[in-house]
Amino acid sequence: MAERDQEKADFVERFAADLVVAGMARMPARIFSCLMAEESGVLTSAELSERLRISPAAVSGAMRYLTQVGLVSKEREPGSRRDRYRVLNDVWFESLTRRDEIIVRWIRVLKDGESIVGAGTAAGRRLAESAEFFEFMIDELHGMLGRWRVERARRDAAAGEGAH
Repeated sequence: MAERDQEKADFVERFAADLVVAGMARMPARIFSCLMAEESGVLTSAELSERLRISPAAVSGAMRYLTQVGLVSKEREPGSRRDRYRVLNDVWFESLTRRDEIIVRWIRVLKDGESIVGAGTAAGRRLAESAEFFEFMIDELHGMLGRWRVERARRDAAAGEGAH
């Protein structure tokens, strides 16, 4: 079992390193990776501190970021005052769904910026093109998420049939 634990710890660090390369800060990346590799997807702050050999303060700071961006949720441990942190099974789907709101705000601000700096100016064209890109991206994202829902339902149905 110790070998399996070491392989899991190595995976957590490898996945975290890839998340760091993609732009996530190191500590949130390590904690997110640890939660993703946990069977239940749930750990307390103390458990995260112990597994990753980090301070409770490091866990707290990283969790503020992870909850703010919607990658984990915070909940109370039943019958306790301790918090525990949960990663959703469909975390990527949910994360992309929430990005929709942010992108819509960006589009609105970019269009406002275009009218402020002047539609005929180089800056105005740059802002307009950015807004158009994000509008295109939103349309594509909606289509992709819809296709994923269908694919996930198909997979779930197939897995259910195989269980009988």
